[in-house]
Amino acid sequence: MRTLAIGLLLTAALAAQEHSYTPADVENGSRLYQSSCAGCHGPGGDMVPGVELLRGQFRRAAGDTEIIGIIQKGIPGTTMPPSSFTEAQALTIVAFLRSGPAAGGRGSSTGSGRGGRGGGPSGPAVPPGDVARGRALFDGKGQCATCHRVNGVGPRVAPDLSDIGVIRQPRELQEKLVNPSAMVRPTNRMVEIVMKDGTKVTGHLLNQDTFSIQVLDSAERLRSIPRANVREFTVPRESPMPSYRDMLNPQEVADVVAYLASLRGRI
Repeated sequence: MRTLAIGLLLTAALAAQEHSYTPADVENGSRLYQSSCAGCHGPGGDMVPGVELLRGQFRRAAGDTEIIGIIQKGIPGTTMPPSSFTEAQALTIVAFLRSGPAAGGRGSSTGSGRGGRGGGPSGPAVPPGDVARGRALFDGKGQCATCHRVNGVGPRVAPDLSDIGVIRQPRELQEKLVNPSAMVRPTNRMVEIVMKDGTKVTGHLLNQDTFSIQVLDSAERLRSIPRANVREFTVPRESPMPSYRDMLNPQEVADVVAYLASLRGRI
């Protein structure tokens, strides 16, 4: 009974973090929703009986991870088909859905008056950068390729950046490079697990339920860990990604941003 209670508390703690979305996430998701989902679900998400997407009323999902799974895989035996959306793109659609009336009207498909393509963190415009120099920095001085995967090349211990230019605006990319802990999105969070025998596991959280936690560990091994074997489970607030504020000069940051913005691989 105590193990079950701990499991429920951990699930609740993670669920509370599932709504950390930026205005740009909401606006990008709105564009994808209106172009691909509104035909069946309607602009307001209420054209399917018993479902009101913008009010948090779903038939088969509760958490954001489940909704992402339905967006990507569809629902067999129904008119909900699978899609070609990546997990990152599906996440922005969830961000849009979570911004509806049930969330107190945060964000909207009409934006918040900032103007521009997709919005993003406020501040001065990102200076022009050079894509080729940025790629060289990504692979070399910045050592980004030691963690991130691009177009099928690289490790899986950090988010795949193959289509990051589609789902993130230059200002967001710049902010992430200089202040990586400012926003850690739910699907990117890392977890630290201490087993009852003292063994420590660090990895990318893939899924969890009442009885187990599934992670991709730091050695890129898929692991399903029984909750009964877990002594401690934490979700660090700080991103494991280093800040490049002092590692790269402003022009080098702009070059890396230019390269990242050019990655528009799998749409």
